[in-house]
Amino acid sequence: MSDTSENTSVDTVDIIEILDMLPHRYPLLLVDRVKDIVLDTSATGIKNVTMNEPQFQGHFPGRPIMPGVMIVEAMAQTAAVLVIKTLGDTGPDKNVLFMSIDNARFRKPVTPGDVMEIKVTKKHQRGPVWKFSGLVEVDGKKVAEADFAAMITS
Repeated sequence: MSDTSENTSVDTVDIIEILDMLPHRYPLLLVDRVKDIVLDTSATGIKNVTMNEPQFQGHFPGRPIMPGVMIVEAMAQTAAVLVIKTLGDTGPDKNVLFMSIDNARFRKPVTPGDVMEIKVTKKHQRGPVWKFSGLVEVDGKKVAEADFAAMITS
């Protein structure tokens, strides 16, 4: 770990550590890795979208498209990893629960073979409530964005 001004950077959280941090499991675990973590500030999640995921059986047959709600959930899971890493030793005992989604925009379909880069930035925190902005890119192009809030519980 290295210091960047007041915040501390963490290189990467791999899938094994994500499984230890989040209660989600397949098919609802939507983040494969989290990188570029700046504690209490931002992180980038990686989701490798593959055709063998169950949502593509019905969304949509013949033209598989990642559902927007799952893209937003991937943002929330990336933010949850950031929160738990930021909380340090007390983090693993906490749950990060979705509270609200605002200003969600979907600009381009996400399809199998895409690699989603899920960038979340903490906007502010008051008590157990954390607010974030999220941006998802594929090949450097914006595909989705949203503002959202989460509550930290024991």
